[in-house]
Amino acid sequence: MYFFLGNLSLLDILCPTITVPKMLEVLLLENKVISFSGCMFQLFFLIDVVGTEIFLLAVMAYDRYVAICHPLRYTNIVSLKLCARLATGTWVVGLFNSLLHTSLIFTLLFCDSNEVDQYYCDIPPMLARSCSPTFSRELVILTVAGVLGSSAFVVTLISYLHILSAILRMNSSESRHKAFSTCGSHLTVVCLFYGTTICTYVRPSSTYSPNQGRIVSMLYEILTPLLSPVIYSLRNKE
Repeated sequence: MYFFLGNLSLLDILCPTITVPKMLEVLLLENKVISFSGCMFQLFFLIDVVGTEIFLLAVMAYDRYVAICHPLRYTNIVSLKLCARLATGTWVVGLFNSLLHTSLIFTLLFCDSNEVDQYYCDIPPMLARSCSPTFSRELVILTVAGVLGSSAFVVTLISYLHILSAILRMNSSESRHKAFSTCGSHLTVVCLFYGTTICTYVRPSSTYSPNQGRIVSMLYEILTPLLSPVIYSLRNKE
């Protein structure tokens, strides 16, 4: 659990690091200029971190499933070697996912306006600013994001269905309470993260609203990384 929490903590550090410095520069110094390459790299690292976190949360759900449903076999199933492979897999998949999305966005033409109505470069505002047809790109982006995101979501959902079933079969209320406390923090972070990312990315660019986009993105870019350490520390006596 703590091995995966270490990876989650790193992602929660990287996510605001990618966007918050530029946001502060815009607000405090009123320097609203970003280069094309700077915008591209910002989008690349942002999608990389967000995608990796989605897969990591699914892996952590599987870890909680083994801990609650197969406690006596936990150390044999979730070995350090398996943890390293799963963590490496999440980072690699997140990297290739980001490469695909970034290449699809930055091979578009941007000729009408060079103003991005957002405090960082993201997929919806970049699609909204393109003057070339975006339907095929949006379809590919939604398909890839849908397949990968749905796969991670299904793993998380199935894990928690098994966890819930195991908890309901427990005779002792103390055992049920302990099991709930074991996965409660992770479930809270999952709901918070999925809720904000779905509101941001799972919609066509024609329905993109700059004001709404700024508020929602603020939630998962700043609020979620801010709350994760608090949520995971609530029941930690040490």
